[in-house]
Amino acid sequence: MDTLLDSAGWVTRGASGPRIVALGGGHGLSATLRALRHVTRRLTAVVTVADDGGSSGRLRHELGVLPPGDLRMALSALCDETEWGLTWRDAMQHRFTSEGDLDGHALGNLLIVTLWELLGDSIDGLDWVARLLGCHGRVLPMAAVPMDIEATIVNDGHSSRVRGQARVATAIGEVRDIRLIPNDPPVYDEVISAVREADAVVLGPGSWYTSVIPHLLVAPLAEALRETAARRIVVMNLEAQKETEGLSVSDHLRTLRSYAPDLALDVVVCDPSVLDDDDDLDTVAEEAGGHVLLRQVRAGDGSSRHDPLRLAAALRDALEGFLADVGTREVRR
Repeated sequence: MDTLLDSAGWVTRGASGPRIVALGGGHGLSATLRALRHVTRRLTAVVTVADDGGSSGRLRHELGVLPPGDLRMALSALCDETEWGLTWRDAMQHRFTSEGDLDGHALGNLLIVTLWELLGDSIDGLDWVARLLGCHGRVLPMAAVPMDIEATIVNDGHSSRVRGQARVATAIGEVRDIRLIPNDPPVYDEVISAVREADAVVLGPGSWYTSVIPHLLVAPLAEALRETAARRIVVMNLEAQKETEGLSVSDHLRTLRSYAPDLALDVVVCDPSVLDDDDDLDTVAEEAGGHVLLRQVRAGDGSSRHDPLRLAAALRDALEGFLADVGTREVRR
């Protein structure tokens, strides 16, 4: 591997650009990482570990490990765009189809779990996979133990408690009162150091209740996000998902703030096509201490995907001015 990691886990040799931490999970985090790799080489992904469905859920419940799926997707998004990196990315994402126990398993999930068992350390295992893919950045789990998400679901005036990320994400009704189990999980020092030493942190896009907000419910991580000197950026979704059906863009931001009322936000990146009330979103952003940055970030095919280059340009704009001081802050460190 032609890079070294400093005490906080940052890539240091041959690296350039601001130190940026992206937090989330699944396809949303992958979109952010594909954009941010055009902005910096000093990039860390902090990934939710609450998945309990599919291949990840099976491995989690059978072996007692962290669910590897979202970690695998983040690693794949950061792979080196050479024949070597792209081939290994495709191998990592490959899913088996069979009549037996391998059906539905992703090869990358099995590889990650194999390295965890061989090395006895979750972060070392992820770093070894990152080396294999030539990743431009580092991938870390949000917590050191598997998490469960529990929520109150209100439907037709009746409420019930639902446990499990897959069940919460697909429940019919209004999602309320998200909790994590355990409610005070251990967090790796590398995660806290990365956030505290970052020049910018990015939340979203993604499944709001099951991929984005959980980071704000882990006390040491939430504290680091509140206290970091980094610019805090939120990237809004391009459409409501099943778990946030009926919520406007402004409602999404209000919901996030309800779980972290003391978290200051600097920039809210939003595609103009999803706004139904510009002034309302401006108001919510200003209450959080920030402002709205309207930029076209939707893919050109009109789908609900973020275009990596458009999102990269928007994130550069979100960092404009702030990054002029990065060199000074690097010297002070």
